[in-house]
Amino acid sequence: MSDTSTSTVDDLLESHARDALAERLDAPTLRRSPASIAAVVHDGRIIAMSAHGEPRRDGAPTSRGTVFRIASMSKSFLAAAALSLRDEGVLDLHAPATEYVPELAGARFGDDDTVLTLDALLSNRAGLAEDNPWGDEHLGSSRAEIAALVAAGLPLAALPGTEYHYSNLGISFLGRAIEAVTGRAVEDVVRERLIEPLGLHDTRADAGLYDGDADLAAGFRTFDDGLAFAPEPYVGSGALACIGSLFSTVDDIATWMHFLGSAFDDTTTGAGPLRAASRREMQTVRTMVPLSERASAGRELDGAGYGYGLVVEHDRRFGRIVLHAGGLPGFSSHMRWHPASGLGVVVFGNSDSYGAGAIAVDVLQGVLARTDAPAAIVRPWPATLAAAARIDALIAEGRPLSAAPDLLARNVLRDVPDEVRRRRLSEALAETGPVRADAAPFAARVLSAADRSSLRWVVPCERGALVCDVHLMGLREPLVQELSVQVADASGMRPRGEAARVTDHFRVAPL
Repeated sequence: MSDTSTSTVDDLLESHARDALAERLDAPTLRRSPASIAAVVHDGRIIAMSAHGEPRRDGAPTSRGTVFRIASMSKSFLAAAALSLRDEGVLDLHAPATEYVPELAGARFGDDDTVLTLDALLSNRAGLAEDNPWGDEHLGSSRAEIAALVAAGLPLAALPGTEYHYSNLGISFLGRAIEAVTGRAVEDVVRERLIEPLGLHDTRADAGLYDGDADLAAGFRTFDDGLAFAPEPYVGSGALACIGSLFSTVDDIATWMHFLGSAFDDTTTGAGPLRAASRREMQTVRTMVPLSERASAGRELDGAGYGYGLVVEHDRRFGRIVLHAGGLPGFSSHMRWHPASGLGVVVFGNSDSYGAGAIAVDVLQGVLARTDAPAAIVRPWPATLAAAARIDALIAEGRPLSAAPDLLARNVLRDVPDEVRRRRLSEALAETGPVRADAAPFAARVLSAADRSSLRWVVPCERGALVCDVHLMGLREPLVQELSVQVADASGMRPRGEAARVTDHFRVAPL
């Protein structure tokens, strides 16, 4: 692609981003917070931004560098620090959590002999009760106070490992475990292992760590939809600070989102402070979240769940979307990104009534829809492409599948005998007409791939088209284990009668 065309694509993307922000950030939305900022990012770079209001209500406007409290978005940093120690063999996420936090010995579900693990705590399936309102007010509680509460015994709300319950207290035990194995304050471990190596210069664990002239947003509350605001002092940073105390900027969070999301790009080199496989673990569902809890107007989800310090949604059109919200008295924040396209959104407001999450959902969906973003990028195995190209040639030449026995697993011609395949193909061609002699090259007719072992392509005919699907078995020399050839629907993109599915929007990397 030429520099000119690249510039045109970038300009169009930025225009779409600005339009999505403008459409969502109307006056009723903006009035719910004294100050707010929303940014659309691509591959870690802000491509469109909208800042409003005054972060301290002192006449100084919100700017790109204004620092907001990000609250529970901090959990992703805690999870990454824990995984970095796990990767070094220092922390065992599957060992009994009491090895690191002895006070947890009193956590019980009835008379059940429960064993809690750090893995269950970090993925919100340890059975501890949901505690958002309580957690907000105890963020600044001392370690001694929290330790005493835990040592007195924690009745579990559900059997460990069976249900999703969002627990600030539970995830905070990862902080205690990190301190136990490092002998350092967890905030220092997060800073040294992640914040500093990634150059997140405006991300800090406490308001007191900023210079006096920092553009630090104050917190406010409203109880009348923004008609009046009351100042809200910062909730303190104590024993639970590791799960919700960080402050940051849109640029730093853009960098953080890209660092995490780029782990799904197999062309990316360099692991940075956390290897790609561990970053993918963070962004893979470990605990199912009922879809009713993720409901949002205008979206359809196939699934949702909690990974390690992050929420993962599987959007029916756009595939994997990763996110985390943040909320404390006086602040509302949200980050979400789409690994396949590198697009993401960051939203901050200094009022807990701002609704940053709903704004971020709509803005990201708006950008993805405007850009027709792929749900995933797939790079099929060379063997997949080679097998599909040979089968395509057999169809064009009117030759049977048995003419390429070296491609086939032995089940293929037993599951559907050659003569049956030939009859079905003849019936299909009677409807669509013969294969066109002037069909585009095979690579230009590839439609999608569900994963590296599969491929879908179209065969144009005189009065319609055929859609072919091949699925290989992963061996040292992969073999075709399934093949279907069906009449295409009017779109020419899927077999007739097949329901739309997210894999329709999986894009095959350039061949």
